[in-house]
Amino acid sequence: MDYFVTARSLSKTNAAIEIKESEINFGITPEAADNLPNPAELFLGSFSSCILKNVERFSILMHFEYTSAEIIVKARRLEKPPRMDEINYVLKVFSKDESLNIDLLKKNIEKHGTIYNTVKLSCAINGEIQKI
Repeated sequence: MDYFVTARSLSKTNAAIEIKESEINFGITPEAADNLPNPAELFLGSFSSCILKNVERFSILMHFEYTSAEIIVKARRLEKPPRMDEINYVLKVFSKDESLNIDLLKKNIEKHGTIYNTVKLSCAINGEIQKI
């Protein structure tokens, strides 16, 4: 599979990424730090999106029903060189389905997530899945 995005910025203002029919604004200046995501937060958003997409994907393949899913991600950044060092997440899957196998879901997310697998090559990932 190939992917394509376009991003643009205006000097001393903000920036945006265009993906298909969506536009995601992000901050590139200190003034935008409180109201727009920065590149590190977009990175963690991509990681989160990968996991949530796989919850949906594996609900079909593993034959379980869920009403919603929520993920909270926290990361630790190193200064020299600047990079993510550790990512921790808690995934909550809201489901009353007795057939939901949390351990198998976690294994599948860790094995088949494109972003997850890319990130784990350079960063420690610790995760927990809770059935709510």
